[in-house]
Amino acid sequence: MLNPEKIKIPYLDAYCEYLEFQRRLSKNTIRNYKKAVLIFVKFLDTEKIWKGTFQVFDRRIIRSFLIEEQRRISRRTLHNYVSGLKNFYTYLRREGYCSSNPFTNLLLPKLERRLPEFLTESQVVALLEAPAKMLNNNLISRFDAYRDNLILELLYGGGLRISELCMLKYGDINTKTGIARIFGKGGKERVCPLGNLAMASLRLFMQNFNFPNSPNAPILVDAKGKQTQPRQIQLRLKRYLNFAQLPHSITPHKLRHSFATHLLNNGAELRAVQEMLGHASLSTTQLYTHTSIERLREVHSQAHPHG
Repeated sequence: MLNPEKIKIPYLDAYCEYLEFQRRLSKNTIRNYKKAVLIFVKFLDTEKIWKGTFQVFDRRIIRSFLIEEQRRISRRTLHNYVSGLKNFYTYLRREGYCSSNPFTNLLLPKLERRLPEFLTESQVVALLEAPAKMLNNNLISRFDAYRDNLILELLYGGGLRISELCMLKYGDINTKTGIARIFGKGGKERVCPLGNLAMASLRLFMQNFNFPNSPNAPILVDAKGKQTQPRQIQLRLKRYLNFAQLPHSITPHKLRHSFATHLLNNGAELRAVQEMLGHASLSTTQLYTHTSIERLREVHSQAHPHG
């Protein structure tokens, strides 16, 4: 059987370069799109259909692929695979390697509408206080306490994605206004307020540790001055969640959920939250309104005479 990880699949490397340098998609998205192509090739080979080229396959073959994948993956993953393969064939058409896209206008199973998990405002306070408390108990170093408090304040104060946080440079932040220039998915630029507490945390970090702060210098570094990586942040967050006795399922991205939910709960306009999050579609941001509606329903049931 063909092992797609070990053979040269035509156009795949060029496609990935196109996604990185022209579409400017994140490494995670590129990895997922590439995986979708590899899995599709593996299916074609298993079915004795793979001939080493990406000719336009019959829709029945595409449907068979979808049915086969539904047996082992979630609906959301299936949608992601189809998105990657549709993008791949769009690229092939653009380059003249095929005449049509067999992954357009497919009927896919509906996605489950899952509400985003988030922390309450009091839970966020407990999390943000964790580095200082652990320092007071001699559980972490002074550097880790200051740097990690800055990480948490930026994640929550700006609603940043972990990739955006790691790439943040001193030249991206106006220290007088607290406004940051963020480069998000696809290289799209947005401006985002970071909040007074995040800026205060940044000033404390700069005052206490003498790392380069030129415009191109990364803000988040380790004790040796090397740029902090996403995995490091994920592991540090788990440590503070454990200390504060908060759910271990919380991730840096769920702090972004908390950011959006708390803004809406406190009266922020949906369109403004969309801009701060960098969502291309308002419908993506509207997912957070469900949690606000649940809060309103709870208030109504507790306070209204007929609740």
